[in-house]
Amino acid sequence: MKLIREFTKGLFKQNPIFVIALGLCPALAVSTTMENALGMGAAATFVLVSSNIIVSAIRNIIPQKIRIPCFIVVIASFVTIVELLMAAYLPALAKSLGIFVPLIVVNCIILGRAEAFASKHKVLPSIMDGLGMGLGFTLALALVAAIREGLGSGKIFDVVVIKGYEPATMMVLAPGALLTLGILIAVTNLIKKRKA
Repeated sequence: MKLIREFTKGLFKQNPIFVIALGLCPALAVSTTMENALGMGAAATFVLVSSNIIVSAIRNIIPQKIRIPCFIVVIASFVTIVELLMAAYLPALAKSLGIFVPLIVVNCIILGRAEAFASKHKVLPSIMDGLGMGLGFTLALALVAAIREGLGSGKIFDVVVIKGYEPATMMVLAPGALLTLGILIAVTNLIKKRKA
């Protein structure tokens, strides 16, 4: 039951984008298409789960004074793996995501989960925390991207979703990202307020 709670908290109660408001830079920058959003979400989830496993496994042998630099080295190692795999097997996606894949190293979600959770818990709960937060991040990115791509081009995954529609080009630009994210955060807060 506790493991399920650790997993589901990242989906709703502590969603990295809509509730905690971390990782907003990639959420705004790469959410122009669903391909980009899912690619970034998968990359961040892999790094999050992998770094949580290692940080949790070595938490008792890292001196307290150097824990943050150690966490960053672990995270950077997995980001390098993701970056090389994307460049080798998904070059178009790697080119589309550009600098935002290497910037996963400094993503507050990843370092925050390493510091706040994985460094204090065993491996299995840390895996569930990483999976939940990663999936929550991915779902949030996908929702933002679906709205932006759907309204900005009338298509999602190159499939027409709105026929006879004049695309709102603003939605695939920076103002569209801010507008979409702001509305979704407001809706999330409204839902939380009504539940309380």
